[in-house]
Amino acid sequence: MDKKDEIRMLKNFSDANATSGFEEEFVKLFTNTIKKYADIEVDGMLNVYANKKENKAGRLTVQLDAHSDAVGFITQAVRPNGLIKFVPLGGWSRVNIPALKVKIRNKNGEYISGVVATKPPHFMNASERNKLPEVADLSIDVGSSSRAETINDYQIDTGCPIFVDVKCEYNEKTGLFFGKDFDDRFGAAAMVTVLEELQGENLDVNVTAALSSQEEVGLRGAYVTARKVRPDLCIVLESCPADDTFEPDWLSQTGLKRGVMLRDMDVTFLPNPKFQQYACDLATKNNIPFTRSVRTGGGQDGAAIYYENGAPTIVIGIPVRYEHSPYCFSSYQDYRASVDLTKAILKDMTAEKLASFKTF
Repeated sequence: MDKKDEIRMLKNFSDANATSGFEEEFVKLFTNTIKKYADIEVDGMLNVYANKKENKAGRLTVQLDAHSDAVGFITQAVRPNGLIKFVPLGGWSRVNIPALKVKIRNKNGEYISGVVATKPPHFMNASERNKLPEVADLSIDVGSSSRAETINDYQIDTGCPIFVDVKCEYNEKTGLFFGKDFDDRFGAAAMVTVLEELQGENLDVNVTAALSSQEEVGLRGAYVTARKVRPDLCIVLESCPADDTFEPDWLSQTGLKRGVMLRDMDVTFLPNPKFQQYACDLATKNNIPFTRSVRTGGGQDGAAIYYENGAPTIVIGIPVRYEHSPYCFSSYQDYRASVDLTKAILKDMTAEKLASFKTF
């Protein structure tokens, strides 16, 4: 696809409503987009397995991974005044939640606009003005005036999922996207583009692009996909938090327009070191920009897949500023770098090279 089509895909992926456990809207969009280039299976957890059409029996398998869910919320209960008590799905900083515009999918499947309600400053005392509220004390207002109205007229009650309501924009001059849920919709889009650009090519390995569910609440889908695919090698395409606006230059390891981030460590994961160095060397050889990072927080599907059967695994990260917030920036050129490095690995990979990652 050309650049215009890629940008349209990335914007559509960002705009889709999908949080942990409620990924169906994005799963449908993803499968409809990638089915031209792959044979599709979907399991009961809504994990998607997109098998490259040229796969053949007897070859080693490389699993590509991205996840379908984004951080969101779920309705816990309706308060007597009609406001909605909610619980986060995934890792939110509570500083980003007050006054957030959301949409709630009600029991009829309709989307109802709402806002995380905050008391106007006119009614706050001095203590309230300087205090960040706890999530348990926050509520979402959809315009209702009573519990009965919210439940009966708005058809919202316990279990209804809640999504961030932000429209994705793309700036042609800067090459930057601005929107929500880039984690991990850009990784999912990279899998589509990789299979599209490799269609018709007979590689030395089989490729399964697995879109996993429920990553934000414990990497749950990736454990399932790893057991199903049983990969010999894994490349995780993960949108990763950029640090270039708050770390000093000498410590900043992930920034916009600096290429992909190859992760050397997070709190859940250490990559296969030989595969990691191979990816760095191949990126250098092909003039694909990259950084390396050692993180003292975070986690991603690579941990689950690596733990499940020991397949050599790396993480190719697409930098995102202000990840796990309602408003993010990401760069088209970094997205393309993730596609180019993944393609370079798949085209270069042989059974012998893969075996070399397991020697000592």
